[in-house]
Amino acid sequence: MSRIFYIMGKSASGKDKIYGRLAANENLALKKIVLYTTRPIREKETDGVHYHFVDEKTLADFARRGKVIERRDYRTVAGIWSYATVDDGAVRLERKMPADKNGTESGDRGENYIAIGTLESYRKIRDYYGNEVVCPIYIEVEDGERLARALKREKKQAAPNYEELCRRFLADSRDFSEENIRKTGISRRFDNTGELEVCLKEVEEMILGMI
Repeated sequence: MSRIFYIMGKSASGKDKIYGRLAANENLALKKIVLYTTRPIREKETDGVHYHFVDEKTLADFARRGKVIERRDYRTVAGIWSYATVDDGAVRLERKMPADKNGTESGDRGENYIAIGTLESYRKIRDYYGNEVVCPIYIEVEDGERLARALKREKKQAAPNYEELCRRFLADSRDFSEENIRKTGISRRFDNTGELEVCLKEVEEMILGMI
């Protein structure tokens, strides 16, 4: 059966690094689900690789055709930027085909995929593709360590924004509350408080056991 492995975690949990390493692992052969966004393309980004860069009209057209699985809108200094997962035909999941005249069923093996997002986006994608297809990978880090990592990372910025760092930290506490995690049915967690390689190996072993 095809799988969609969905990476989640609070800020500074290392989820982006783990997502990147898993996507680059040739043994896993996971394909990325590329999001659509209305924000401007940045230097060194490639359309169709990092994101599908589109305008609001294009997203609205997908929505009218029932193709938008989930959408997130963020208010920025440059206006509202939207990010969305769209059923554009790129995700090819395994499915059984009708039996032929001899009674033999044929099938489409499909592919296995990897994506990254929030608890809410995971819930919507799970509801769209099904519990048996979408597998949650929740990355967890002890809050004190996570805050220390976030502070270290922010200090390296040309213009550190500690107010925004605190806002994100507190927002994550609400968005990834124990109640919200429980509501999504997530039971297994991957601890990344220690060495990244240890957590990564644990995740890789789980994925290999499912594909």
